[in-house]
Amino acid sequence: MTRCRLCGSTALESVVDLGATPPCESFLAAERLDAPEPAYPLHLRVCTDCWLAQIPPLITPEETFSEYAYFSSYSSSWVEHARVFVEDAAERLGLGEDSFVVEVASNDGYLLRHVVDRGVRCLGVEPSVNVGAAAREAGVPTLTAFLSPETGAAVRAEHGPADLVVANNVYAHIPDVIGFTKGLRALVADDGWVSVEVQHLLTLIEENQYDTIYHEHFQYYTVASAIRALASGGLTLVDVELLPTHGGSLRLWARPEEAAGEPGRRVADVLAREKAAGLQELSGYTEFSARVAKVRRDLLRFLVDAAEEGRTVVGYGAPGKGNTLLNHCGIRPDLLPYTVDRNPYKHGRYTPGTRIPVLPPERIAADRPDYVLVLPWNLRAELVEQLAYVHEWGGRLVFPIPELSIVEVER
Repeated sequence: MTRCRLCGSTALESVVDLGATPPCESFLAAERLDAPEPAYPLHLRVCTDCWLAQIPPLITPEETFSEYAYFSSYSSSWVEHARVFVEDAAERLGLGEDSFVVEVASNDGYLLRHVVDRGVRCLGVEPSVNVGAAAREAGVPTLTAFLSPETGAAVRAEHGPADLVVANNVYAHIPDVIGFTKGLRALVADDGWVSVEVQHLLTLIEENQYDTIYHEHFQYYTVASAIRALASGGLTLVDVELLPTHGGSLRLWARPEEAAGEPGRRVADVLAREKAAGLQELSGYTEFSARVAKVRRDLLRFLVDAAEEGRTVVGYGAPGKGNTLLNHCGIRPDLLPYTVDRNPYKHGRYTPGTRIPVLPPERIAADRPDYVLVLPWNLRAELVEQLAYVHEWGGRLVFPIPELSIVEVER
């Protein structure tokens, strides 16, 4: 990487180098286990001019998202998060039968189903053929396409301008930040609203959430860098909410610059927090790599000790972030013989790079392991409840992030 993709600067400084890994959602079918598997460098850098943290665009969105292994609806807490958002947004913006809502990267309709239920006209724009088909089957109108200025203009010409454009967990996934932002502006009405949810770099750094660094996440935002990114497409940040999702996320409320007005107090408050954490100078990034290395050492020490003591450890979940963790730590089936996942698409497949089998969740109760390593640690509250049954045989849960934590669960 030689230039920042947002401002064009060459002033890029290393934050953490995680080696080389395969794309995190490229789960392997059994017949591919003897085939070559490409791996790409995973090196996070920060631009010291605009403070956008980023990795090189070594894979394209088309490679990742044309067929996608992640279905949002398999997380109960995420579906509920979407339902609450739709209710609140409808009240905040006065959405009704005459309104139009567009969601970009709408996945399997996990959010827009709630818009449909309210009788509000909507459209999903989803590039992945398989998950978009699932959305349509669920009754959510969905266009299979990547967002660009041209796509945005075509949707607007056919359906009219959107009163609300939602872009949850996609703003990090596109290497052409400026083109994507212009696409958002093309979709939204001149007096409309854009809501963007994206992981907050502040919590990523503070909570050692390095496993959320992977190839389909091209950049990592602070409010300061998000303001600049939104402005590149003609949008102005007017409000921000701090969310607990994904270990700590931002909900950015933006409007076309001509309708925006002055930003609310919360924008200034979060900017002040970021500045106090040193995220607008290199000092805020220099210790991160050492803390990442400690996560790796602690997890490997636990797994090796458990193996030598004859204790069994299996995984729960097969999220993209888990594959960053497994590959960085060099964990193979000798230390983690399998993981399970609620998504049947992943059953019978193997984790990229580490070749760990992905099985149905029922396997845990059948095998009664001593420990369950929870890879989607961001769903901790949900999964402690879901996995309470491991208490029946004295099993315990293990969370690797932000630091190694062994939890005894109770019914």
